[in-house]
Amino acid sequence: RHLTWGLAPLVVGWALYALLHYPHASWYSWLLGSLADAIYLFGFIAMTPQLFINYKMKSVAHLPWRVLAYKAFNTFIDDAFALMVAMPTAHRVACLRDDLVFLVLLYQRRLYPVDR
Repeated sequence: RHLTWGLAPLVVGWALYALLHYPHASWYSWLLGSLADAIYLFGFIAMTPQLFINYKMKSVAHLPWRVLAYKAFNTFIDDAFALMVAMPTAHRVACLRDDLVFLVLLYQRRLYPVDR
């Protein structure tokens, strides 16, 4: 929640910067691009609470292997499509951000104990 309020001005600032410094075919294309960038940023924010929970609790006991396996599968599929399908650069970066969060989750899984 705090991360959302902290990064919301960043989204607005980026939209205004893009409006002033990048050429756009119309207002509609600027709005669509700005909303897509906002969705990418808030998608990243939606993925990070688990990282904060793990850090605060210094444990990954509440993160089951099934969830981690699902995240691994999802990350692999995203990467495969990001490499094979022609898509905007912003979407490719969004796919790589999933990898970053997944790698941090794996690091936390190794670093913190798992209660049995």
